Amino acid sequence: MGRSKPFRATAVVVEDDAIQRDMIALLLEESEFEVIQCEDAETASLAIKMRHPSFLITDVRLSGKMDGVQLARFARQQYPSMRVVVISGQAPSSALPDGVRFLSKPFYPTTLLREAAR
Repeated sequence: MGRSKPFRATAVVVEDDAIQRDMIALLLEESEFEVIQCEDAETASLAIKMRHPSFLITDVRLSGKMDGVQLARFARQQYPSMRVVVISGQAPSSALPDGVRFLSKPFYPTTLLREAAR
């Protein structure tokens, strides 16, 4: 009889810089998350609809028509209990939705993991 895999929470990482995206994904995977990587908000919004993740981390600046703040707003509207973190080297130019946290780049890995575990 096969062994079932333990439940792993799902996280969506949205970052258009592939190296940063891979580093964040690796950090979360080592913390027992199943990670979906996206380089734009449009792809991430589809992943959110289809996979119902518990955690979203997104850069503010993204390629495509939607930025990270708009994606955060979409995610919180779809799933109000989803933990959402917006990251950027600069403060976002528009207000973040209620419950969305901001981390300034560069950030410590432990800070991100603390946000993921909230």
